[in-house]
Amino acid sequence: LLDDRIAEHVPGCNMAFRREALASIDGFNPVYLRAGDDVDVCWRLQAKGLRDAAVIAALLAVPRDRFVDTALVNQAYEDTSLPIGHGQTISKPSIVARMLELLMQGAATRRSGSLGRVLEVGTGCGYQVAVLAQLARDVISIERVRALHDKARAHLLALREMRVRLVYGDGRIGHAPGAPYQSIIAA
Repeated sequence: LLDDRIAEHVPGCNMAFRREALASIDGFNPVYLRAGDDVDVCWRLQAKGLRDAAVIAALLAVPRDRFVDTALVNQAYEDTSLPIGHGQTISKPSIVARMLELLMQGAATRRSGSLGRVLEVGTGCGYQVAVLAQLARDVISIERVRALHDKARAHLLALREMRVRLVYGDGRIGHAPGAPYQSIIAA
């Protein structure tokens, strides 16, 4: 069963609300798809080659529409980047999926089945951090734009994501107090 395979890779992943939408590791049952839904996005990403079950589960567990401005909610599940203010964008789902799939291929991750402790440089609106939290033991994310840092904090608090620590600062020098990291990602 997919749920068992996801639970094996993503302990604590909230997949109950999506269980019926998934048919197998290799594909989704299109009967359950609704246009504009995150399941539809994952299905399209799978058609383009996304195969990692844990990444798929993580993408499904995080509602992308909660991380975009209300005027852009109708575009939240398109495979496109969207403005989040201050000259920044939320990465398109295919980029997030590919970056996470590459992280999951690391030797330490393959051995442990988890990304371990992750350092993310560039929190933005918090979407990728929330997805990372589904795959990692804990995530430390650094953002240099105060308004985006505050926006990400509000988004993550609303989702009650507890495995994330946000840091306001310049990520170009890393974040030594949280080291060592098993995975590092920059957005």
